[in-house]
Amino acid sequence: MSASTAPVQALIVVDVQAAFVTGAGAVPDADRVRDRTEKLLTAARAAGVLVVHLQNDGPPGADDETGTPGWELHFPPQEGEVVVHKTVDDGFEENPLAERLKEAGVRGLAVCGVQSEMCVRATAQTALELGFRVVVPHDAHGTYDIPAAEGISEAVPAVMVSRVAEWTLGDEVEVVAEAAEVVFGQ
Repeated sequence: MSASTAPVQALIVVDVQAAFVTGAGAVPDADRVRDRTEKLLTAARAAGVLVVHLQNDGPPGADDETGTPGWELHFPPQEGEVVVHKTVDDGFEENPLAERLKEAGVRGLAVCGVQSEMCVRATAQTALELGFRVVVPHDAHGTYDIPAAEGISEAVPAVMVSRVAEWTLGDEVEVVAEAAEVVFGQ
């Protein structure tokens, strides 16, 4: 993990939707993910930086099916914040997210939310590829346990899945231990 001292100009909140952070279907340790996301939102809003909420539009029958209670964003966007709808893991694919960030003068961004190894990782990876500085606070993303697969492996706890997701981003990403370490500003 690396220490981050330079400010970032945007916060990307990935799929912090009711289906994933509340109730029986929530990721393990959803309380922590919600708490740290709320702290990041408070800090980003106070600094006046761009806040982007990614919202997965799930297919019919999915926990996050478009228009259902599980699809709703847990933290309602405030005026001026951007909501980007997506149907794939990568928050940059098939939408104008990159253009919005560039128009806003964003050079660096923080990424939080769910699921660590899927949408959080894919969005952070593309941001790196597009030349953005990316900070991922370890305590502000989460995912589900991977069930055991006979003949392949035992179950993998969510905490390990999240750490591996960070690791696979390579040495260009800045992983900080706590959301409180993220600095927002121009």
